[in-house]
Amino acid sequence: MGAIDVWAQITTRRMADQLWMRTLLRWTGQEGSGQDGERPLPTPQSTVAAMDAGGVDISLVSAWSSPAGDLISNDEVEAQIEAAPTRLRGLACVDLNNPMEAVREIRRRVDGKRFVGVRIVPWVWDLPPNDRRYYPVYAACIEAGVPFCTQIGHTGPLKRSDTGRLIPYLEDVLLDFPELVLVGGHVGFPWLDELTTLTIKFPNFHVDTSAYALHRLPPDFVAWMKGVGRSRVMFGTNWPMLSPAKCLEGLAGLGLSEAQSDAFLSGNARRVFGL
Repeated sequence: MGAIDVWAQITTRRMADQLWMRTLLRWTGQEGSGQDGERPLPTPQSTVAAMDAGGVDISLVSAWSSPAGDLISNDEVEAQIEAAPTRLRGLACVDLNNPMEAVREIRRRVDGKRFVGVRIVPWVWDLPPNDRRYYPVYAACIEAGVPFCTQIGHTGPLKRSDTGRLIPYLEDVLLDFPELVLVGGHVGFPWLDELTTLTIKFPNFHVDTSAYALHRLPPDFVAWMKGVGRSRVMFGTNWPMLSPAKCLEGLAGLGLSEAQSDAFLSGNARRVFGL
C-alpha cells in the first residue's frame, strides 16, 4: 500500500504570480525555472506522475482562498479530481469574509468522498485561527464530519509567522470546538513544545510533515513521531514545492518501526480523512 500525501496543490497562474511565492521558489531552487523565466505549472497528469515516482497512492489537492479572491478555486480543484478520480481528493476553501456563503459552500461541496476536508491558510488572511470569522467554518466542518486543515509554525513566504502560533490561537479553537478534527500542516517549528502539549491535551489534533524533506525534520519532532505523535502524524509534501520522492528520501533515517512508518505514511491519514 502506497503513501498518502495530505498537503498538495495544483497551482494556478494566479497563485504562482503572487509576490510571496518568490521566497518559496528561491528556497526550492525553482525560481525562473521555466521558459522565459516563467515557472511551469503542474497539471493533474504531472502530479500523478510525481506521485507514481514517489510511491504515493492518493494526494489531497487543496483549493486556496485569499482576501483578494480564490488563488485556486473549488471548481478548479473539482476539475483536477475529475482528471484523476482514483488518485486525487480535494480540500475545499471558503471566503472568511462571507461566513454564511462559506457555510453554504461547505454544505454544497464537501461530501467526504471527493472533497474530504476544508483548508484555510491563516497567514494568507493575516488572521489567527481563533478569529471570529473562522468559527462558522469550524461548525460546518463538524456538521459535515470532515477535518479542518490549517498551517502551523513559521511562515516560509514573506508574511507574518504569528498566525501560525499554536498557543493561544489554536488552543482556543480546540477548547471551543472539542468535536473538531484539526490537522496542522508544516510541522509547527519553532513551537514544538506547544505541539507536544496540544497533542497530549487534545485527541482530535493532528499534524503533517508537509514542506519538509524528511531528513530535515527537527530531531524533537522525530522523537515526538515515535512517541505521543505516532497516531497523530501524517505525510505531506507541499507539492509542487517539494516532490514526494524528494520528501521521502530520508524515510529510512528516521528510525521508525514498521508500524510507525505505516501509520505515518498512510494509516493515520486514511483514518482521519475517511479514505
